[in-house]
Amino acid sequence: MEHRDPQQAAAEEAAATTPGGEPEVTDGVHAAADAPPADPSGDGPTPEGHAAAAGVAQASAPADDGPAEPDYRDQYLRAMAEIDNVRKRARRDVSQAEARGIAKLARELLPAIDNFGRALDAAEAVPENRDHHLTDGIRLVQNELLAALARVGIEPDSPKGQPFDPHCHEAIAQTPVEGAASGTIVEVYSQGYRYRDDVLRPAKVVVAA
Repeated sequence: MEHRDPQQAAAEEAAATTPGGEPEVTDGVHAAADAPPADPSGDGPTPEGHAAAAGVAQASAPADDGPAEPDYRDQYLRAMAEIDNVRKRARRDVSQAEARGIAKLARELLPAIDNFGRALDAAEAVPENRDHHLTDGIRLVQNELLAALARVGIEPDSPKGQPFDPHCHEAIAQTPVEGAASGTIVEVYSQGYRYRDDVLRPAKVVVAA
């Protein structure tokens, strides 16, 4: 049996290694190193192999497209409904302002109309003045004013013979009247006026006791 020098054997072993000091490996060995570790039981890939496969599948999944686009049709319909509501409110506000203006102007004119009536009564109390041209002129102006008020919805209220209503009438006296039921209006001292369904000025009346 040949005896080898220990130093020579060590040199031969060092020559058999790679320049980096690592033993040379074949391509098969590298391929085995790159493959997922095998299940020691021999039934299939290890959990580490499943995790690696899941990571590859997740990386290949399509990316999220981001938030959905807003519904412009719904926004348009909501905007149109809001505009329609604004128009309705504006028309209602204009109508209410117009009604308040008419009522305020009428209240300022009613005393003048009352004075026209008193002037006519005084003039017609004298027989020779009943058909006088001045009396006719006063009557004409009075009728024109009443017609103008009627065109905007203002009507006179002369409730003689009607039951007294404290919401529409103002009682200035109460007196017993034969043949008249208690609470009936027997005389109108100053006629009232209504604007549509509202009382513009209550009639001043005498009520039967």
